[in-house]
Amino acid sequence: MDLFNTDPESNILPFDGEVNYYGPVITIDKAQYYFDQLLQNIQWENDKAIIFGKLIITKRKVAWYGNQPFNYTYSKTTKSALPWTKELLELKDVIEKKTGETFNSCLLNLYHSGNEGMAWHSDSEKDLKTNGAIGSLSFGAERKFSFKHKATKQTVSVLLEKGSLLVMKGTTQTHWLHRLPPTKKVNRPRINLTFRTIEP
Repeated sequence: MDLFNTDPESNILPFDGEVNYYGPVITIDKAQYYFDQLLQNIQWENDKAIIFGKLIITKRKVAWYGNQPFNYTYSKTTKSALPWTKELLELKDVIEKKTGETFNSCLLNLYHSGNEGMAWHSDSEKDLKTNGAIGSLSFGAERKFSFKHKATKQTVSVLLEKGSLLVMKGTTQTHWLHRLPPTKKVNRPRINLTFRTIEP
């Protein structure tokens, strides 16, 4: 099921969670400006994961920033948050005002093309606030983003436009998986910012 509803009051999940898609919240010009700044100024590094005891290095690059040097462990590897950049603080302010939520950290992803994606997973690490909101900002290439219910296997997808905001909250991570499927149709890079709340 594909949804392109940009009414932020509308929950795009049919049950067991809450996901609001706001559509673009940043103008095209500003979105391009932030894309360029993030590409140049963020301390990107290839992501690492330990799968079946083996260290895997991904083509996708990541970075982790926050209010303080929060440790964040996922895929059996731990990152320590870097201090906010000027641009990240500006974007955090935008989405906090838009959503009424507050965030103290941000995990950034850089996908160089549609060949790079993210497998089915849920953001349920013990470091994260239970049922806390995750605000996802997208810059660069537009990509499809999908949800799959853990029990019923029902799927819901949305196209994430440049400068757009998607917010996952409530019991979404408990009941739903999400992924960024690879695609041969996209050959441009995408930067995704996922603002989160760590509970030390």
